[in-house]
Amino acid sequence: MAWAAPERDQRAISAALKIASVEEAFEALGAAAPEGWCVEQLEGEIHVVPPDDGEHAEVVAEVVDQVAGRRKDAELRTRTGLGLNVPGVWITGKVSPDLVIAPKGSFGGRLKYHDPSPVMLVGEVTSEPTADRDRGPKLRAYARVGIPFYLLVDRGARQVTLYSEPAGDRYTRESAVALSKTIALPAPFDFEIDTGEF
Repeated sequence: MAWAAPERDQRAISAALKIASVEEAFEALGAAAPEGWCVEQLEGEIHVVPPDDGEHAEVVAEVVDQVAGRRKDAELRTRTGLGLNVPGVWITGKVSPDLVIAPKGSFGGRLKYHDPSPVMLVGEVTSEPTADRDRGPKLRAYARVGIPFYLLVDRGARQVTLYSEPAGDRYTRESAVALSKTIALPAPFDFEIDTGEF
């Protein structure tokens, strides 16, 4: 009696090949990207993002300074340029948020993309090429991996929104203010960010 291997599902094979090709393309683009350019992978799509403009950099720096100066918990650290793994709709997802707040010692080693579970807050500042992703796929990705707070500085809409209470692929609460107002960050932060400084 001979045993035959079961026939493989062609859809599963196609999906596996697509995953491999997307991963390979992501790695190749990441290696080839000029200094300062960012390569991200969200929901099966690869995005190559040019360096930020000066205003974007100033807003990120201002948020970092305000967090460092006002945090109640001395163990909290603010990071920029840190990669996170955010799988969900697609098997893989790799992003580089503008801002990550997590306890000291949460990330180490030589990994480029880290487990997001220690992250307490992630922040994005919109730019023309990234605004739609910041408002859509990244919002869903951060909720899916359970990041408690997402701070979105939307320069196009001239507002700042704090999303909280993630459930599935969405946040169930949001608080928005116009740029120039203050927005409260609840515990464990317990301070306000003055967006008038942006």
